[in-house]
Amino acid sequence: MLRPILLLLSFLAVDTAFAQRPSAADGSNYPQRPVRLVVNAPPGGGTDILARMLAQHLSETFGQQIVVDNRAGGGGIIGTETVARAQPDGYTLLMAFTSHVINASLYPKLPYDTLKDFAPVAFAATVPNIVVVHPAVPVTSVTELIAYARARPGKVAYASAGVGSSNHLAGVMLETMSAIKLLHVPYKGGAPAQADVIAGQVPLAFANAVSSLPHVRSGKLRALATTGLKRSRAVPELPTLDEAGVKGYEANSWFGMFAPARVSDAILVKINAEIRRGIERPEMQERLARQGAEPNLMTVPEFGAFVRNEVERWGKVVKASGARVD
Repeated sequence: MLRPILLLLSFLAVDTAFAQRPSAADGSNYPQRPVRLVVNAPPGGGTDILARMLAQHLSETFGQQIVVDNRAGGGGIIGTETVARAQPDGYTLLMAFTSHVINASLYPKLPYDTLKDFAPVAFAATVPNIVVVHPAVPVTSVTELIAYARARPGKVAYASAGVGSSNHLAGVMLETMSAIKLLHVPYKGGAPAQADVIAGQVPLAFANAVSSLPHVRSGKLRALATTGLKRSRAVPELPTLDEAGVKGYEANSWFGMFAPARVSDAILVKINAEIRRGIERPEMQERLARQGAEPNLMTVPEFGAFVRNEVERWGKVVKASGARVD
């Protein structure tokens, strides 16, 4: 009689211990090992720079290394698909930029569903694109650029992070709104595109402020205008395209973090809270300001609503541009 009773008591003790132990789903013991942060763009671009800033903060806060893994190519699709197929345990995350929502309407068939296969985690920042030219290009203003392009229809090239990227569509919008014709040169990311503008291989780009401002300040690039509706706090001396005469022009980029669908809400909320806490730190605010980035603190539901609205908004821009990738 004694032995069965002791066995029963031991089983009850084990059950009680498991019941009292925090589960992975409640987020309390997350993370317990390194986390992979996939960046769907090459090293050196705006997405990569912001991803590494956030990874450093999260590594310090969580006490686990956040490993940045650059998976560029395909307009961001290669890295994005990697995360869509990952285990939904919170140990594989995605740092993406505006092309994440643009691709939903640009490609007739993606290897994932932009809304159904991802869980929005946190908004990082909004960044204006900057119209930059190589210093050898004989223009110093938007008015001069438009006149220069109009006199050379289809011959003034601009580099972008790829077909359908926000800086590609920024060029399409300028063409449409100012009645000019440019030559689009797509790259596998913003960093290599910008490198060729700096080298003088391509004269023009609509580069994001995070990656382009250091080169503007060093004199390797000449900035003409920003693409937001209001001036950037990092370069307040630069007019917007709207101010420069292209009325109503707006084509900003933004950066955010995603996880595979079905990651527990508790883990999403925990990461979101830490990112927001990091962005609110004075030193992070200063770093973002120097990069021309405007932080926008959103909860998980707010970011989810923002992403759905962006898919719809950019879908209209893609349709109007006629851009399509098979």
